[in-house]
Amino acid sequence: MAVSSEQDQKQARAGRVIALVIAGAMVLWLVAQWLGPQLGLAGRYALLIDFAAIGALVWALIVTLQLWRARRDKEG
Repeated sequence: MAVSSEQDQKQARAGRVIALVIAGAMVLWLVAQWLGPQLGLAGRYALLIDFAAIGALVWALIVTLQLWRARRDKEG
């Protein structure tokens, strides 16, 4: 039973990391979108920031799917 509980704790921790990555990426993206024009940054920097946010969200999606599959396989 301890192994299952330990596995559940690892999955819960992974879920929290995923949530923090999603929230952090969106907050940083919003701040960068507001701050870029204020500082007069070129459009290529906005594109770079967009790609970084997309990368973080794609990573979060992949890890979420892995977590979902692991829980589904455990139950079934």
